[in-house]
Amino acid sequence: MTSTPKTLIEQLLTHADIQINGSRPWDIQVKNEQLYARVLAQGSLGLGEAYMDGWWDSDALDQTFFRVFNAGLEKKIPRNMGAVLAALKSQLFNAQTPSKAFEIGDAHYNIGNDLYQAMLDKRLTYTCGYWKDAKTLDEAQEAKLDLVCRKLNLQKGQRVLDIGCGWGSFLKFAAEKYGIVGVGVTVAKEQVKLAKELCAGLPIEIRLQDYRDLNEQFDHIVSLGMFEHVGEKNYQTYMEVARRCLKDSGLFLLHTIGGNKSVKRTDAWIEKYIFPNSMLPSISQIGESIENKFVMEDWHSFGAYYDNTLMAWFENFDREWKRSPALAAQYSFRFYRMWKYYLLSCAGSFRARKNQLWQIVLSKNGVTGGYTSVR
Repeated sequence: MTSTPKTLIEQLLTHADIQINGSRPWDIQVKNEQLYARVLAQGSLGLGEAYMDGWWDSDALDQTFFRVFNAGLEKKIPRNMGAVLAALKSQLFNAQTPSKAFEIGDAHYNIGNDLYQAMLDKRLTYTCGYWKDAKTLDEAQEAKLDLVCRKLNLQKGQRVLDIGCGWGSFLKFAAEKYGIVGVGVTVAKEQVKLAKELCAGLPIEIRLQDYRDLNEQFDHIVSLGMFEHVGEKNYQTYMEVARRCLKDSGLFLLHTIGGNKSVKRTDAWIEKYIFPNSMLPSISQIGESIENKFVMEDWHSFGAYYDNTLMAWFENFDREWKRSPALAAQYSFRFYRMWKYYLLSCAGSFRARKNQLWQIVLSKNGVTGGYTSVR
């Protein structure tokens, strides 16, 4: 008997305990029978676009993707020609050159401060929260910001660089609570505009600047959730910039999402709709990039907390979408489905431990007497 696209997909889904048109929250409801052929032909890109087009649904998308990733289904769908060509392109070309540095700002971070204000915590912190003792998103983000400050042992008057500063949440917190002087750089002009407003009156400078143009000294350096946009071909350059800007006695804290294996590109749907020119580093790629440049003082893994963070972001986004006519009027319903898919599929991936979150503390010459880990 010849297998059809539907029977092939059904067989794959059985490994994840997902039924087509089933009654459980994580079962998928198929609205267009062309879905199966589309997924087999286009892989993750076809799956995501079909969701955006309303071809299928799930009452609990995060649970669906947790089961998909936990069963490793993404590895069992044959690679299509588009994926092969994209992989070849990533091998041959540098997608994160200086001329392309500002593309991610325009594509993702400049789409509307109102969207991020609706979704994020009160400080606008667009990175994983630290939920060890936290009950709310605001508490988790303040705990994370304070954790970073304590790991660096920040002292009043110290000059701190934030590479990829976002809306300035870390520098504002560190200036208010620890008395530092800050410089933040980002490639998103809308972030610069709002960050300057939020940090007004504090000794903080926010710049629209590529990290490669930095060449000045700082007591400490922080980078929270920016390394994912650097690209494997630029890791060495990134670390060289950090080293030349860090005082000999200083510490550099790198906070990044990471993957369980080395890759050279990101998921096709994420690349097209959410984070163009991005990729997740592996432990070995980070290790190679810091070799002969830094001493690794501490490596803290808390990727499971990204599940909590993403679910909180979705709850905020979904609630504000439903009660704010202005938000719904500015963004299309297809955008809503795209953003929902982004947040909940990522929550499922972190829940399945497919993706990780690392905070790495680096020094130039090693901390005399050893570094004391902070948790």
